[in-house]
Amino acid sequence: MDQNSNSGGGRDSPILVVPYMWIGDFVRCHSVIKLLNGRFPGRPVDMLTTPLVAPLADYMPGLRRAIVADLPRSRLAFADQFALARRLKREAYGSALVMPRTWKSALAPFFAGIPERTGFAGEARFVLLNDVRFGERALPRMIDRCAALALPRDAAPPPQWPLPELKVPRAEIEAWRRKRSLDAVSRPVVALCPGAVGPSKRWPAENYAALAARLIGEGCAVWVLGGPGEKELAQQIAGASTAHDLTGDDLRDAVLALAGAAVAVSNDSGLLHVAAALGTPAIGIFGPTSPWHWAPLNPLAGIVQADTDLPCRPCHQPVCRLVHHRCMRDIGPPAVLDRVLAALRGPPAAVVPAAPSQAHGPAA
Repeated sequence: MDQNSNSGGGRDSPILVVPYMWIGDFVRCHSVIKLLNGRFPGRPVDMLTTPLVAPLADYMPGLRRAIVADLPRSRLAFADQFALARRLKREAYGSALVMPRTWKSALAPFFAGIPERTGFAGEARFVLLNDVRFGERALPRMIDRCAALALPRDAAPPPQWPLPELKVPRAEIEAWRRKRSLDAVSRPVVALCPGAVGPSKRWPAENYAALAARLIGEGCAVWVLGGPGEKELAQQIAGASTAHDLTGDDLRDAVLALAGAAVAVSNDSGLLHVAAALGTPAIGIFGPTSPWHWAPLNPLAGIVQADTDLPCRPCHQPVCRLVHHRCMRDIGPPAVLDRVLAALRGPPAAVVPAAPSQAHGPAA
């Protein structure tokens, strides 16, 4: 994207960002929005979203609007791509940044005739893209890969990428609490996020349940958050305690709950990124994944990993190939409880993962 060129449709033409649609990666892409706002202050920035992640866009400063599309994941769906392209064409975008490396992610911008289409060369997309970048696999983290597309070709990355931010009005949090009959809760709230993509990244439900019981005993209110897939986990964790099961199919509930919580505890999952971007002190529990590669850019209040020296860690695998799952099972509730109580006493620590001495590549 050349700042001095009109090849992208004009100096004031809008920019479309096509992000990865996982919750954490979508939050990461707010760094891209900030980079584009800085480089092109006169150009509005929009982001393509799915219905699942669309609520996040409402809280991203610098983003003009979300373009919601529910494209099938398992096929190219040309009819749906053409329909989306017609919508994009009406917006007169001058540039599109296509983060995913797939053919289908670049189809609608191509069919819409967006003049400048930037992305990495994955799947030989030399027709669909006309600003093709190389070297993606040499970039160690997902944020490095996404944010590089917002820079001029061959530009050196800055010392620090802009931090993602989610801004939620206090009045909206209070209205949500009244709606959910949570407005009478005066105790400090700890939000637990037990879900993750793949079982190996999930701290055992019985450990979350033990943590919830201890926190309630310490005078805290406990909210369990997640999607419909976490409903059974939430019921195991809440059990007969006074913890609130707030899992459901609307991501906005989780966003507002995390915005109103005093501390969040989460596996390496999208909700950890949401909590960190909101500025809520967040404790991240990491097992098979490397915090440096996958933790939020925003500082955390704590990172918890097993003290056990396991040669198989990090494996970045969604299922433990050795079955023992020790990188998660060896983390006891007291280790997490100590960090939560420290964060509640405040001010919270600002923990930024250090780069590993021997870099392990991110999951493919």
